Amino acid sequence: MGMSVTISVATEQDAEQIFRLQYLCFQGEAALYGNYRIAPLVQTLDSVRQELASDCVYVARLGEEVVGSVRGTVTEDGAASIGRLCVHPRLQGHGIGARLLRAAESTLAGERGATKFRLFTGHRSEGNLRLYRRVGYRTVGTSEGSDGVRMIVLEKPADEFATTA
Repeated sequence: MGMSVTISVATEQDAEQIFRLQYLCFQGEAALYGNYRIAPLVQTLDSVRQELASDCVYVARLGEEVVGSVRGTVTEDGAASIGRLCVHPRLQGHGIGARLLRAAESTLAGERGATKFRLFTGHRSEGNLRLYRRVGYRTVGTSEGSDGVRMIVLEKPADEFATTA
């Protein structure tokens, strides 16, 4: 019988694994848009370390290996901005992404006072859109990323967390 995936708060020691995993996971997104300059692929290791120090960051572990991660921070308007959700390609489709989202939402609402959750995904990212809609997010608009990719903006009220967790 195999090991189970656990979700926990990321530590400073996870920075390099998160950095490498993010680079691996976002290759598919880059290919989808024909743009290998998307933000997750050009982020530096130092920037990941800074986010670990200031943001709400969770990881999924299989043994000692980081196989998923997500980050969130509460913005000035009380919204929790959730991003860089990624799960190792060999483990996608097993609910790990939803578990990571729930962990981040719980902390962002319960400990950091978020009133709503907001996330962005590329307009061609059907798998991401299915996941986000399945866990209660609704499209509220579009924007253009700094890399030129058209993004779908999705939100859900923080008080709906309990009904989708």
